[in-house]
Formats: sequence, structure tokens, C-alpha cells
Amino acid sequence: MRFHLQKFLETAKTPYTASFSFDLSQADFPGYQVNEPVAGTFSAERIPEGVHITLQAEAKADAECARCLAPVQETYNIAQEYTVRPQDLTDEDFELPLDEKGLLDVEELVYQEILLAVPRVLLCSPDCLGLCPICGKRKAAGCTCQPADDAAPADARLSILKQLLS
Repeated sequence: MRFHLQKFLETAKTPYTASFSFDLSQADFPGYQVNEPVAGTFSAERIPEGVHITLQAEAKADAECARCLAPVQETYNIAQEYTVRPQDLTDEDFELPLDEKGLLDVEELVYQEILLAVPRVLLCSPDCLGLCPICGKRKAAGCTCQPADDAAPADARLSILKQLLS
């Protein structure tokens, strides 16, 4: 979906509102996927300074827990507001995905907002214990392994750390 921001800035007299649903399942997200369509609304309104833009969307991120590898699905509600002034359209550092014709790529804007909303590390729960280093099972699933206190670290390069803790 593209919105002609430059034209809206020059000629708009009434607010613009549109609903959208984007399939971002093929998009490249770091460590997670957005398999379900992202739905939301986009609106723009002329104000004395320029244009006030409102973006609202809901995205579901699917990933594996960073500690125990259990499936995780989190919902993120995105609500952002932007004010665009006429001089912003020619600014090289303008933060919105705008092309040389003044068209705003709303799908790219939603993608960028999802990148900012979803944390880099997703966990199944804040107190996830992770995997057992001995048997590889999830600790929360009932792993009963007890590491020996005098056991050498799995990687010999880490033995210096064990000496520091003694």
C-alpha cells in the first residue's frame, strides 16, 4: 500500500483513513517470523504544521525461546504517530520510507515498526530456566540432573572461570 504523502500535503482538505492487511511471512526478521497477516489502520490528517499520521497494527511473532527452544508466539500492538512537515520530504534523513515521488510505503513502515517493537531475545516466560547442560532436556520439564561441583567445564578454555569462582 502506498500513500501519496506529497500530494496529501499540498491538496488535502479531509482526513484519510485506510485499513490494511499485509502478509509479511516472507519478510526477513531477526530470529522470528510473522506468519499471520498483520492487520491495522493508517490515517493521515492535515494540520497547520503539515500532516499528522497515525499507524496502528497488530503483529504476531513466532519464534523459539532463546533459553529452552520451546515455541513462542507473542502479539505486539503497534501504535505510532508521526508529524510530517513539508520540508521533511526533501530531508535526506527523513525517517519514513518515502520514495522520490513522495509516495509513502505503508507496508515497509509497518515492517520497520515491527522490527522496533519485537525484542531481540524472545522467551517462553521471563523466568525460563533453559536447557540442562548435561542431558539437554528443558529444566522446567523435570530435568533432575545434578552437576558435580568438581566437574570440569565442558570446554577446557572455561576452566579459568571455575578457578576464579573457587
